[in-house]
Amino acid sequence: MPVSEDEQAAAALRLMEVARRSPEFAREVAEWVRDAGWLAPRAVPAVAPEASRPQMLPPVTAAFTDREDVIAWITEVLDGADPAGGAPTIAVLTGAGGIGKTAAVVRCAYALRERFPDGVLFVDLAGASVGTALPPSDVLARFLERLGVPPDRVPGDEARQRDLFRDCMADRRMMVVLDNANTEAQVVPLLPASAGSLVLVTSRYRLGRLVSEHGARPFVLGPLSTMDSVRLLRRVAGSRRADAPDAAVQAVAEAAGGVPLALCTTGAGLAVREHLTWERVARQLSERIQGPGHGQGPSGGSSGGGDPVRQAHDASYGELTAECAAFYRALAVWAWPTVTVMCAARAADVDEGRARELLEQLARVHLLEEVGEERYRFHDLVRAHAHELAVAEDGHGRMSAAVRRVAVAHLRFAAELDFRVMPLRWRLGPAYGGLVLPPDRDPADGKHALAELRRERENLAAVVRAADQYGFDDLVWQLCEAMWGLHLLLGFHAQWIDTHLLGVEAARRRAEEFGDRRAVGRMLVQLAFAYMGVGRADDAAEALAQAVATDEACGHHRGQASAVEALGLLRLKQWRYVDAQRCFEEAREILGRIREGDDGWRDVPRATALLEHHIGRAQAKQRDFTAALARLNDALVCFRRLPGGGDAYNEGRVYMSLGEMHLDAGDPDLARVCLDKAVKAMEAAGAGLQLADVFESRARCHRLAARQAEAVADLRTAAAYYEENGDRVGAGRIRAGIAELED
Repeated sequence: MPVSEDEQAAAALRLMEVARRSPEFAREVAEWVRDAGWLAPRAVPAVAPEASRPQMLPPVTAAFTDREDVIAWITEVLDGADPAGGAPTIAVLTGAGGIGKTAAVVRCAYALRERFPDGVLFVDLAGASVGTALPPSDVLARFLERLGVPPDRVPGDEARQRDLFRDCMADRRMMVVLDNANTEAQVVPLLPASAGSLVLVTSRYRLGRLVSEHGARPFVLGPLSTMDSVRLLRRVAGSRRADAPDAAVQAVAEAAGGVPLALCTTGAGLAVREHLTWERVARQLSERIQGPGHGQGPSGGSSGGGDPVRQAHDASYGELTAECAAFYRALAVWAWPTVTVMCAARAADVDEGRARELLEQLARVHLLEEVGEERYRFHDLVRAHAHELAVAEDGHGRMSAAVRRVAVAHLRFAAELDFRVMPLRWRLGPAYGGLVLPPDRDPADGKHALAELRRERENLAAVVRAADQYGFDDLVWQLCEAMWGLHLLLGFHAQWIDTHLLGVEAARRRAEEFGDRRAVGRMLVQLAFAYMGVGRADDAAEALAQAVATDEACGHHRGQASAVEALGLLRLKQWRYVDAQRCFEEAREILGRIREGDDGWRDVPRATALLEHHIGRAQAKQRDFTAALARLNDALVCFRRLPGGGDAYNEGRVYMSLGEMHLDAGDPDLARVCLDKAVKAMEAAGAGLQLADVFESRARCHRLAARQAEAVADLRTAAAYYEENGDRVGAGRIRAGIAELED
């Protein structure tokens, strides 16, 4: 492989010359170039600036007072920036938790967004602690998707994600809001290189490196004045409390210390509880503000001295019913990214109807924030308050039971969705027992199920970590198994690797305690696929070697065959076609050892069909077209004979491979026949991106046969499918091909 830039340039020129002199090999050259991107990873080409103008700002809170000085300061910083300096303008807003940094920065962003026509990116970095802070890789993946990069083209490793992000942001005037940062290391990879961009960072910690090394301008946000505190408090308390005496309102405002979170929590309690008087709230806060030895918290301990946020939360907690207080504590047993109705119901061991009512009660008194339809979130200070109370009042036993109930519920949820996404695949674990598909199943049901899994992806990863922390090894690896379809089809490789490393260790621990020894190999194979997705071929090979040895040792032929098959797919990616074919043939021989009634015997027909397909692909790459044709046709027959009407999706994949093989063999007419059938199969399966690939391949058939009009028509259809499925890069490539044909 060429290493230096000169060698790479020379190799590229030679490949272009080969493609020019031998049009029949042009497609192979394109494949080599694409595959080389896996062997020597590099950034995907940036999308055009007009491709996506994200507007990710959350809604502005109505409970906002003052902070005009912040807007004036950021405007001054922006106006004084040197556009020729080559670096973005960076403003850092720091202050204590609950002081209103997020509300202030979001209000500023709305005030300034007209100056940034290319869009606004926003993320809550969850940096209250190291344990909850989002890794930069997760944020970069989210940003890249919003910038128009298809999910399957987002690189898996952080360095390549960072390079692609900066490429996408080049020459664009955008605002990037990084809320609640923990450290400089969390922020630096998210900085664009565009001089026309503005980066707004908030943190409760001093981020000195951003100032000294990146030219950031710092601003410390302090408490509200008494006048502004009174104004905010009256606004939150509402019109029904408008006749409150000024002295009482001022006493409450002063006790809240000018901290917006404390003011909003206190005001919300007054708004919804008619029996509460301003005088009583002022008295409660003043008693607690005296600190240890004077005021006692609801659990009998000290209230935390002069912390106004803690005082406000203690006061609100003291007004909850016993049931709602227990519910509040149960939600905080783990730092869930968001709290859904299902999560809340299982954590508190109540039915979902009651959970909805209690969630609304907590939201009304500002102890929870509703961030979506039936989706809530704690402010990190509120969760810390609730968690401390849970430890003191419920203890480890009840908290552990709550985590297990949440994990079991999410396992059932994910397993059912995964079964709908890929009903014919083999799987391990009792969570899949009894699952069946309805006879009148909607053809788009799998796609809808995948979308549901994607919406809960961050919560599912958090459940895996919580189950691991509490020692529920049996649930950890089963949750990973239930996320297989999600990761295989959508990626999210950083999360995939993170959770499946836990899954491997959990399965190993369970195996030592008379658990399911097959789970170890299963987790290793899935981890290997994650490694392949980020180009870590050596790590993938090591994981697969361990999987083969583990499954062989416990006599699990189905798992061993799967591991050897995966190794063959790795060899295909490495252009080692002979080695790949050997792996596939070895996997087929291992499948032959499975007898009726053995583990995985019902999956043997489908597994055999997949291997026939893979062997045919490897033979076609070796240009053994006669043998490849026989293999691929055998695979078609096998897929058609599967129960439940066959596997339409994999039939379509085989027809795609047949079409590509005939194109390689120089027979565009036969290729077109196969690709026409692939179109029908993929339409039946609802596989949009694969349809785009098929139409693109069929356009090559038309070009080889000098049918320019048909080629353009198929390319237009391919571009439409790419657009519909969010692949703007693919659509852009197709449009370039159309323009070339129409010139």
